[in-house]
Amino acid sequence: MSAEALVAAARRLRERTATLEFDLPVTHVYAPLDYAWAVHEQYLRRYGEGPKRVLFLGMNPGPFGMVQTGVPFGEVAAVREWLGLDAPIDRPVREHPQRPIEGWSCRRSEVSGARLWGFFRARFGTAAAFFAEHFVANYCPLAFFAGTRNLTPDKLPSEARASLLSMCDAHLREVVAVLQPRWVIGVGAWAEQRARQALATIESVRIARILHPSPASPAANRGWAEQARAMLIEQGVWA
Repeated sequence: MSAEALVAAARRLRERTATLEFDLPVTHVYAPLDYAWAVHEQYLRRYGEGPKRVLFLGMNPGPFGMVQTGVPFGEVAAVREWLGLDAPIDRPVREHPQRPIEGWSCRRSEVSGARLWGFFRARFGTAAAFFAEHFVANYCPLAFFAGTRNLTPDKLPSEARASLLSMCDAHLREVVAVLQPRWVIGVGAWAEQRARQALATIESVRIARILHPSPASPAANRGWAEQARAMLIEQGVWA
């Protein structure tokens, strides 16, 4: 059962990354595989039965997406209404007062998640149709903050970053071994880069990327869905 194997792999990743310590500028680390585990496990069990032809790989949890819901690119409305997930969400042990975990009550939309899941919904209609051949995961399970500022994994101090990336590489290889995708698609250049490094010896997997849907990217604000579709067709992922 691939979903059960994904759950076990996620538990191992949660336990391994919990041992890491991060120096300044990191002031807070959020681990949604801990406080939002119930939703994450529900996501894996409902949609992780494989194999999958295409694995989409994001960077790490966004402040108003997976940080709130425990689901990759987990914009609240998409997770509840399209993915149909609903389970209790707790709070981190150490929470920044200006970065609260509001879970299902979060009113801020994760634009990247709304774009990504909306893109899949427009093409496939139902979540079941999308997940029949596709899956979405994040490379890194942790979110980092320097005060209130979101800090992506590539901006971490080098020593802590090296240990983290080693754990995340190992987990990605586990996920690929379970789901046996033909394609791993980095959502953004950094995720593609990590996939290429982690999976360099796995000849059966082809690696490509799509433009990241972040509103911080000027290119993504000019018809992101159309660009993503064109990239997937051009690279031979979709017909």
